[in-house]
Amino acid sequence: MKRFGSLRGSKKRKEQVGSAERRQSEPHELLASGLSSSPSTPTQVTKQPTFPLESYKHEPERLEARLRSYSSPPDTGQRFSLPHLPVTVTKSSIVSSSLSATSRTAHSTTEGMLDKLELEDEAVEESESDIYTRFMKSHKCYDIVPTSSKLVVFDTTLQVKKAFFALVANGVRAAPLWETKNQSFVGMLTITDFINILHRYYKSPMVQIYELEEHKIETWRELYLQETFKPLVNIFPDACLFDAVYSLIKNKIHRLPVIDPVSGNALYILTHKRILKFLQLFVSEMPKPAFMKQNLEELGIGTYHNIAFIHPHTPIIKALNIFVERRVSALPVVDESGKVVDIYSKFDVINLAAEKTYNNLDITVTQALEHRSQYFEGVVKCSKPETLETIVDRIVKAEVHRLVVVDEADSIVGIISLSDILQALVLSPAGAKRKESEAE
Repeated sequence: MKRFGSLRGSKKRKEQVGSAERRQSEPHELLASGLSSSPSTPTQVTKQPTFPLESYKHEPERLEARLRSYSSPPDTGQRFSLPHLPVTVTKSSIVSSSLSATSRTAHSTTEGMLDKLELEDEAVEESESDIYTRFMKSHKCYDIVPTSSKLVVFDTTLQVKKAFFALVANGVRAAPLWETKNQSFVGMLTITDFINILHRYYKSPMVQIYELEEHKIETWRELYLQETFKPLVNIFPDACLFDAVYSLIKNKIHRLPVIDPVSGNALYILTHKRILKFLQLFVSEMPKPAFMKQNLEELGIGTYHNIAFIHPHTPIIKALNIFVERRVSALPVVDESGKVVDIYSKFDVINLAAEKTYNNLDITVTQALEHRSQYFEGVVKCSKPETLETIVDRIVKAEVHRLVVVDEADSIVGIISLSDILQALVLSPAGAKRKESEAE
């Protein structure tokens, strides 16, 4: 039987550097306890010894450097300790007591993050269709947490308006919510919340959105969630990446907080994008499954029916309504001839907060997208005849969350998202194998 060699880097890690765990009662740096309309980044930074990720067996460059080669600009910013105040951002290395000597023991710096797949002579004929599934099960969530990143935390007593301004000021899309009363994380504040508030309370350019201006996060959660409060979906740093992918897709979420089970500290927020980028780093070192050479039409990956889209003259408020009602994260912009000319995503909506133009949602999509005209390189597209291998490579290099599937006339045919791709690479092969074993 072919076996997926266990990752030496996952078993034999460097010992943790320093014991920098903070007690919850200790003071923390402030970012937005007294936010004005335009919050600033923190001036105080807590420096702690960095936690060096191991270098590769044959390539003594750090994982982070290799990850950065796929990302521009690189991850920068701060880590934080457990918050008591509205917004907390600190910089530190991740030191988790749950990942002690058993998970990161001393090892030579020449040891690689990935052992070559070890194939046993007696089972060369075994299918490699689940190679990416085994890869994900052989790596922990902690393996892809960057050495340095930015994480913003909001206390639920913070005003909603200030929270969204803080997201803009720090260039992040979501933040864990900390409830001081229960001393725990209770949820996430995302751009989707901003859209839901605008969708629910916007009347006209002449009427101020009181709920956005005055409500606290806890008030918004009580009104919006009412009796549907659910525990925060999170994952531990020593859980395998397969579990992270499964949790993201099963719960239909885009962000998964990594939380230390011992200290309660939030370490990082995992996304489909980060996980797929990590997998792409090692694809060339693994046997290639046959389905990677199949095209989208053969595999049936993506959404091809009842695609939601808008036109250049569509008012922003109508686009927001579609986001909420159709539960989609992006809307292709189609001109009168049916050609895809642009795309309006949920992330673009946060610009309304950045420019303080959310009180007039009657402007068109074209007007709303003028802010990005200087750097927008066009819609990233693909076609059905292209192979999955090509699709994965393109979406990772373009650093987007979806590709618009078009025909020869550049008319919209479908959408393929990061969730679709991870489902095909990681979960579907695992599910197929389970069904075969159950049948036997």
